[in-house]
Amino acid sequence: MKYNDIASLIESLSERDLSILESLRTHRALATALIRRLHFPVGSEPREAGTGKSHATEMAAAVATIRVLTRLESHRLITRLQRRIGGVRAGSTGIVWQLGASGERLLRTRHGDPNRRRYSEPSPAFIAHTLAAAGLAIQLQELARQGVIELLRLEAEPECWRTFLSAHGARQWLKPDLFAITAAGNYENHVFIEADNATEHAPVIVRKALRYQQYANSGIHQKKHGLFPAVAWVAPDTKRQTAICAALAGESRLRDLVSAGLFHVVTTAEFPAFITGSHTGPTTP
Repeated sequence: MKYNDIASLIESLSERDLSILESLRTHRALATALIRRLHFPVGSEPREAGTGKSHATEMAAAVATIRVLTRLESHRLITRLQRRIGGVRAGSTGIVWQLGASGERLLRTRHGDPNRRRYSEPSPAFIAHTLAAAGLAIQLQELARQGVIELLRLEAEPECWRTFLSAHGARQWLKPDLFAITAAGNYENHVFIEADNATEHAPVIVRKALRYQQYANSGIHQKKHGLFPAVAWVAPDTKRQTAICAALAGESRLRDLVSAGLFHVVTTAEFPAFITGSHTGPTTP
């Protein structure tokens, strides 16, 4: 089937089709397994509006996911990257997708965005980091769908980036991986999130923490929201968690913020409990 214009193509797509494209626009790249979790619920999993009924099993959901993605690929709405997560053995679940030429053009039309984005094969490091951040964002959305939290705001890159003036008047950028505002009961939690893949050395971690300190000192966020968010590094394992804690605690220039409990370091496994406030172990350096 061929489409002569974007308008007719949009009309041919389901609400779920469009949601998948929007997810790829937001996160830049997603593995099949992440798309399944977002858009193809299983059993009693809460459904996204417009996605239809839940699938009986994860296998049925996986089959439906790849069927829909293959159809979208045939219209050049999405494209698969050459590198798979987990290698060939991962099968279709390890395929990584990004917007294709038609998908990018369709969403620009839908959003009235004149700026064309060029999508090329990203580096393995970029893919790994992008998927790690997307996985955390999807966990937040899942917690919200389950009714565990309210997800009042979720920003991915570059929407979550912040600009401010340094003490010397120079323009600076703070570039977290995610920014989220969640609520439970009468309390709101604001948090900048750093998805850590254990690829950066300690000085890089410290420089990023100092940039958060500079942004906090600017007072911009506090003026708008009345508070400064927590900053959470999410590490793949306890060894890396310990290393990040040591790097932050060992920097004298960060002493005030560390003692104030601004910085938190949790493992990927601990992240949901940290977000819901049910984590019982220490999270600060």
